[in-house]
Amino acid sequence: MTKSQSELMVITNAKKLCSYVMTITQRAPKQFRFSVIGRMQVYALDIVEDLYYANDIYMGPGYVESFRSRQSYQRKALATLRLLGYISQLATELHAISFKQYEQISKQSYDVMNLVGAWMISDRKRMEKTK
Repeated sequence: MTKSQSELMVITNAKKLCSYVMTITQRAPKQFRFSVIGRMQVYALDIVEDLYYANDIYMGPGYVESFRSRQSYQRKALATLRLLGYISQLATELHAISFKQYEQISKQSYDVMNLVGAWMISDRKRMEKTK
């Protein structure tokens, strides 16, 4: 996976999380592939998707509606990260993934959450300056 010069760190980390989830879930028990494991994979992909959508929204001076739209995608990504954490915990309890894999997902999710939060604060400060 190569990183382009202009790609945000939050997107790069979300893509790493997604790749990790896809890799570890390939060997999951068949009985969970279309329920818990499938949900984990979809959530991981949704996080990357929402961050790309948020990043593609232009925010210039006076673009309040764009700011709100970007914030909506950022908040959706945060909520999906929390859901991924819960589903990963459930997958661990069901022995569909190992505890070490759950720890890794939790760590990477936490890192992405912090980066999204910092991004939202940065956007908010930028919008306050334009008022």
